[in-house]
Amino acid sequence: MVIEVVKPGFATTVQDLGRPGYYHLGIPLSGAMDRFALRAANLLVGNDEGDAGLEAVFTGPDLRFTAGAMVAVTGAELPPRVDGAPCPTWTAFRVRAGQTLSFGVLQQGARGYIAVSGGIDVPLVLGSRSTYALCTLGGFRGRALQAGDELEVGASKRPAREGKAVPISLRRGFGAAPELRVLPGLYWERITAEAGRHFFEDRWTVAPEADRIGYRFRGGRPLALVERKQPFGAGSDPSNIVDSCYPYGSIQVPGGTEPIVLHRDAVSGGGYFMLGTVISADMDLVGQMQPHTQTRFVRVDMAEALAARRDRAAMLRRLREALV
Repeated sequence: MVIEVVKPGFATTVQDLGRPGYYHLGIPLSGAMDRFALRAANLLVGNDEGDAGLEAVFTGPDLRFTAGAMVAVTGAELPPRVDGAPCPTWTAFRVRAGQTLSFGVLQQGARGYIAVSGGIDVPLVLGSRSTYALCTLGGFRGRALQAGDELEVGASKRPAREGKAVPISLRRGFGAAPELRVLPGLYWERITAEAGRHFFEDRWTVAPEADRIGYRFRGGRPLALVERKQPFGAGSDPSNIVDSCYPYGSIQVPGGTEPIVLHRDAVSGGGYFMLGTVISADMDLVGQMQPHTQTRFVRVDMAEALAARRDRAAMLRRLREALV
């Protein structure tokens, strides 16, 4: 079966759960910015939860189906339509041969996930079908979709029931001013004690520069750095360090002014200090934040971060129990 791309949307890419194991070589994980949403969409249509689907940013594509398939759209509230007729999100629905799947105006969130029974069948690259566009790696020809592209779809693995839905309690909402939990990091001492208080007291706003590489935040007070003689090998800016590895979710603050949370396509290391890391349980939420969304960073310790990870794992177990 082939899906024809009539309109690509703003930045629609093929994504799965990513390619772990190559970050030390400079190749990031990539994969869905909202991993929970992709898992849910796949389970709704009878796929394995790590199968490849489409990640649509702000606007959805127009897709013409050459054969019938079960489809689910999760993540952002990006209303799907089949030949103009509205369909529910977080619910499996059928698209028949010759019909076109399109989308209405984004209502909430930033990224919608489109799963098709059988999964999007592009070649595996380093064990993943995810798109890493910076290096034209993986996905459909290493890039976002374009009009005229034809996507192969794999064979269905198991039957899916039309109308099956994710319970409301498992659909993560996107509040007007979400909070992001942060574990202070190795370079926390690079900012003054007063700056550390300001970082957690202030309200920050997602800047327009928010993409798969990282999310920039503005609006808080500049973070004063502790004066020191720059070590050999570090740059001249006080925010520079001798190069270090960057974990996912780490927060850079170039020049001490605008924090940047690194995400799925981030580089693996560099010369900016990191004041902390957004915990893994909140990284899906970052990927659903629109520009101009206000947020606060909340300090947590390791015990709280691990507890949040356990809660997230329990939520995923409940999802599987509800859908499998």
